[in-house]
Amino acid sequence: MASMLLLADIGGTTTRLARAGADGVPFDVRIETNDSYASLDELVGAYLAGLGGVRPTLGAFAVAAPVDGEEVRLTNRDWRFSRAGFARDLGLAELAVVNDFVALAHAVPLLKREDLIEVGAGRAAPGEPVLVCGPGTGLGTAVLLPRPEGNIVLASEAGHMRLGAVTTDEARVIAHLVRDLGPVAVEHVLSGQGLARLHRILTGESLASQGIIKAALHGQRSERETCDVFLRLLGRVLGDLALAFDARGGVFVAGGIGRAMAHMFADSPFRAAFDDHPPYTDRLTLMPVHVVMHATPGLLGAGQVGRALLAKHEAGR
Repeated sequence: MASMLLLADIGGTTTRLARAGADGVPFDVRIETNDSYASLDELVGAYLAGLGGVRPTLGAFAVAAPVDGEEVRLTNRDWRFSRAGFARDLGLAELAVVNDFVALAHAVPLLKREDLIEVGAGRAAPGEPVLVCGPGTGLGTAVLLPRPEGNIVLASEAGHMRLGAVTTDEARVIAHLVRDLGPVAVEHVLSGQGLARLHRILTGESLASQGIIKAALHGQRSERETCDVFLRLLGRVLGDLALAFDARGGVFVAGGIGRAMAHMFADSPFRAAFDDHPPYTDRLTLMPVHVVMHATPGLLGAGQVGRALLAKHEAGR
């Protein structure tokens, strides 16, 4: 009997689950809100209980957390698990776990033109580093290094770097956040909660991130101005990271907030802020930037991780 994979992309807010065969392509996709479940065990257990047909024997999970060892703890949610223990409880022979943006980076080579929105000009240099970064519950980052013998993906926690200001309105935001939070990390602003914080500081209004984005897309001035400040900061930070990793292979903006704001990028300060890094403005202008519109790219990437795990098990038989 052919082996079956259990795939999961576990974020701070939402979890996406699927099955896959030897090709790693997800099917039986289900998207769940984490708040609907008391624990990750309950969430995954409910998915497995609803399956018919072949039960998964191996698993590949993408998680919004650093993955350094046997114990995994989500960064923006109080969920944790042991890889070996969770595999045993789920009846899996082995469970591979990677950072969620590592999985997104593995998905990039599989994305099609219709999965992407281009922001500005630029042309990818073959074989050069690719930056994958974007705002969701936090700000995730990874780097893909294309290699003939197989791509290498480097995990990163760049969302926890310190955030600086260039303009007076940004300095005002930082000053407010320092009073509230102490030292300000990038994802304190460049995330869903960060967008809400930014809007509250700039306007005095308390709105959730999705409400701000929806209002901005419908032409509400104050919400659109907040989104423009957010996208300016995002562009500058991604320009910083593109220089740090020399991402001449391209930049891919992922994450739920990035996807929700995708149609604002072109008319926002994002690309100008991304390019504006003298003396390397010309270098950055040549780097293509795309917003990822695929609904479940993390599952695509987890499928590729699972595919390699399955191949290893097949070879060991």
